[in-house]
Amino acid sequence: MEAFVIEGGVPLTGELRMQGAKNAALPILAATVLAGGSYTIYDVPHLSDIEVMLKILTELGAVCRHEATTVHVDTTGLTSFAVPEELMGQMRSSIFLMGPLLARFGEVILSHPGGCAIGERRINLHLKGLEALGATITNHDGFIRCSAQQLHGGMIFLDYPSVGATENIMMAAVLAKGETILSNAAREPEIIDLQNFLNRLGARVRGAGTDKIIIEGVAALHAADYQVIPDRIAAGTMMLAAAITGGNITLRNVNPMHMVALLDVVKQSGVEIKYEHDIITVKGKRPFHAVERIITAPYPGFPTDMQAQMMAFLSLADGCSIMKETVFDGRFKHVNELCRLGANLYVDLNNAFIRGVPHLSGAVVEATDLRAGAALLIAGLAAEGETIVTRIHHIDRGYDRIEVQLASLGARIRRQS
Repeated sequence: MEAFVIEGGVPLTGELRMQGAKNAALPILAATVLAGGSYTIYDVPHLSDIEVMLKILTELGAVCRHEATTVHVDTTGLTSFAVPEELMGQMRSSIFLMGPLLARFGEVILSHPGGCAIGERRINLHLKGLEALGATITNHDGFIRCSAQQLHGGMIFLDYPSVGATENIMMAAVLAKGETILSNAAREPEIIDLQNFLNRLGARVRGAGTDKIIIEGVAALHAADYQVIPDRIAAGTMMLAAAITGGNITLRNVNPMHMVALLDVVKQSGVEIKYEHDIITVKGKRPFHAVERIITAPYPGFPTDMQAQMMAFLSLADGCSIMKETVFDGRFKHVNELCRLGANLYVDLNNAFIRGVPHLSGAVVEATDLRAGAALLIAGLAAEGETIVTRIHHIDRGYDRIEVQLASLGARIRRQS
């Protein structure tokens, strides 16, 4: 089993170009099935989740090639609307194929998706939205079958602003007959990116980035090329890695406007941050301050995908912080692992209480999910001595060869088989 071995205590310095956004690339790749043709998608990171999505597309009949950070997809020869169960179980984002396959073929068959164990993430909102567009949905022997002779527009209200449900409904509705109005939609930047891609294909979508998205169905779409937005979560992770080590780094290919809530919290801790256009400079110094209270929330609130990394950072802050998780239950599994490194953390229901300690000490720890793994890397970079992070396949789901990125900034980190 692979692991990361880290010798902590080295300030990160230098420049790094950030990867394209995983959470934008995955639905965009899924959307390529809406219209047969040849697509070139730029700034797609090398991640295990991306590999799984390309494998699924290949199994459905597409021809895929990932060269450097460019993906070429030809969906002309798509012949299947049944997503392989084995691949479906490897990645939750495979659910994004439900809407576009239904829109193109009038039918889709898939099993329940897999992914990180970070609490209950039901797909009922996806199914409710597709039913509102006219789909008939049946469950049998663990498989979900959606079918519709003709999707039609409708009024849809999401009980919760789910990112995945918003994107799935958008992709199905672009080929539906008539107008769809999606209310209480998620507002994440990745949804705006999907809207821009769909419109590049000839769709008529507006309102992404607000809580109301309006989709006017069209008869057909066409293939097009596209460049994915930068990954705000990967950028935030690198920011905190630099800050906790007292480093000084410059991140390029970032969008600070996508990171306002995170930047505000990090500034409160005393870390020096400067940004303009697509560049962020981070200068860390000790001691940094605790942040009284952070509450995760759907965008534009503080991102749940940065909760674990922020907790690792605050474990060395001067004072006490409180982190409240409101998006996912079961997303504090990293707490016990951070405590192995010497952090002083206490959890009560969905609140984590963080009392900063003078230093962390290296230990063997286990990545329980993607962002928990990133948090352990951040803590390990600052810890005294050697830290070994196991089960790093979780980390590979969201960070493009993160050990190479960190090593380019001076970190002493290596991948061990």
